[in-house]
Amino acid sequence: MRAIEIRQPGGPEVLVPCERPRPEPRAGELLIAVQASGVNRPDVLQRKGLYPMPPGVSDLPGLEIAGTVAGGSAEDLAAAGLALGDAVCALVAGGGYAEFCVAPVGQCLPVPQGLTMVQAASLPETFFTVWQNVFHIARLQAGETLLVQGGSSGIGVTALQLAKAWGCQVIVTAGSDEKCAACVALGADHAINYRTQDFVAETKRLTGGKGADVVLDMVAGEYIGRELQCMADDGRLALIAVQGGTASAIDAGLVLRKRLSLVGSTLRPRSVAYKTELASALKARVWPLIESGRVKPVIHQVFPAAKAAEAHALMESSTHVGKIVLTWT
Repeated sequence: MRAIEIRQPGGPEVLVPCERPRPEPRAGELLIAVQASGVNRPDVLQRKGLYPMPPGVSDLPGLEIAGTVAGGSAEDLAAAGLALGDAVCALVAGGGYAEFCVAPVGQCLPVPQGLTMVQAASLPETFFTVWQNVFHIARLQAGETLLVQGGSSGIGVTALQLAKAWGCQVIVTAGSDEKCAACVALGADHAINYRTQDFVAETKRLTGGKGADVVLDMVAGEYIGRELQCMADDGRLALIAVQGGTASAIDAGLVLRKRLSLVGSTLRPRSVAYKTELASALKARVWPLIESGRVKPVIHQVFPAAKAAEAHALMESSTHVGKIVLTWT
């Protein structure tokens, strides 16, 4: 099969086409004939040598795929309610930049009705991540306010749409007026240009001084201390990445007085059983929102898989709004 491998740690140019043996599904896995692969920040970190694979996982990058079921035991297919040839999308721990990929049965979801394979490939990594952090861990409730740092990212556009569908007020930050306008067009109530505005002051103003109930943060660094300042009493901060660095100074007294919670999480090394529970929740509670059109995939650009290096360069430029996807057709 064709695949994209990381020749050595480095810049986008180290992503090169190659040929690899087709993987064989083990018990509890399905073989997927991949038509499209999503591109995500963890792929960039892996390419740089900063995000090692969990034990036993393919060294090929790629955490989300869409395609058709091409193999698996009769028992596993029956347990999943799937048949050979069915269209699915899946969250995988690696190996997604390839024409064939194995995925745990419980992490395979039917392609939502009306979506293309490219759109379906953009779903798993961001939707699993947002559901886990915003709804499962931080317990966002209808009527609350969510602050999303990086609202124009793949994670951001997913979080803002789901929170709006949940009946929440959504405030996002983005790095340009154009990105802010794109977030508002997708449903955000307010968008703050963090280059020209103070998100702490703006969040307080927009909430009448109350602050945000939940913050979704992929920046960390000095942002954490500032976020605590614009959170509501009993607020929850969900940390999912450290793009701004790992060192943070916080006012512990503020945490005590406001009864704040700060929770960090990663998804890739979690168990298949844990991810299967997330998949079941998505299928029951989120897939209907996608099929009804209330929540939509946001695709910025599609690249042939052989141009994965260009896709990574675009992601690192941070000029995109939404998802970047590779195709294998």
